[in-house]
Amino acid sequence: MISKWIAAFAFVALALTAPQAQAQMSDAAKMERNKKNVVEFYNAVLNEKDFEKASKYVGATYIQHNPIGADGLEGIKGFINFLKAKFPNNKSEIKRVFADGNYVIVHVHAVREPGTKGQAIIDIFRLENGKIVEHWDVVQDVPEQALNNNTMF
Repeated sequence: MISKWIAAFAFVALALTAPQAQAQMSDAAKMERNKKNVVEFYNAVLNEKDFEKASKYVGATYIQHNPIGADGLEGIKGFINFLKAKFPNNKSEIKRVFADGNYVIVHVHAVREPGTKGQAIIDIFRLENGKIVEHWDVVQDVPEQALNNNTMF
């Protein structure tokens, strides 16, 4: 009789904790999906310069916080056209990707002109339902000489 109560208690405890475990797994899966979508978007924009491919990762609205970029898909299209015209050999290598809830942060080494040191960039994206809806960035030139032996990456 006691073993039946223990089994029943274990079943109830498992049934009550299972939704929490599923929700946590679901959040982790969402963050992984968001990271994947941001990486694919980033490569489509910066390396492939492919607006059609990039646009499928963008939500109904796209808020741009970089003061020299426009909002919306037209802003992304304009940036891609700028890269094609001014920096056709631009290459951006993502060094790190972090996710926290609906935010994805990438740490990037961007080289607009081959043979130059390039820039260290932190991009922050906010996503809704797996689609990018907001963007911030911070850009810093990689100096010719540093005052330490550490790299920016």
